Amino acid sequence: MNYDPRRFPLASLLPQSGDMLLLDRLLEVTDEAATAALTVRDDHLFSLPGGSVPAWVGLEYMAQAVAAWSGYHCRRRGEPIRPGLLLGSRRFDLETAEFACGSTLTVRGERVFEAANDMCVFDCVIEDSRPVARARLNVLLPPDLKPFLRGEMTS
Repeated sequence: MNYDPRRFPLASLLPQSGDMLLLDRLLEVTDEAATAALTVRDDHLFSLPGGSVPAWVGLEYMAQAVAAWSGYHCRRRGEPIRPGLLLGSRRFDLETAEFACGSTLTVRGERVFEAANDMCVFDCVIEDSRPVARARLNVLLPPDLKPFLRGEMTS
């Protein structure tokens, strides 16, 4: 599937905006996965004085790649994007404690499971010149988040 950033700019696919938009570009979207990239910057929200970003921010990089995947498919169908919820991670394996400012990271999220209750599981990886973080994210992607937030959960 050819992703066209002119038709669907990254910012139009995500509910995050301003300083919370952490990805720079969406590279590829398929039926099951999305790949994005970012350059770690020293002027960003989570940057540390020593010129790095803590590796735990990688969970948000992964969640935004998943959100971009979801937003792309919604927009392709002519629907508004659906904000989702990161419910948790079954594991979060790090090969580093921080991401160096100036480095370019590639973030990939691949859907491995989708339940009838709008819960999905994504295997995610962040690569620098090699894999530096992996996680399996549990996310909720309901058609409408408002009833869920009001406690009106349906099965």
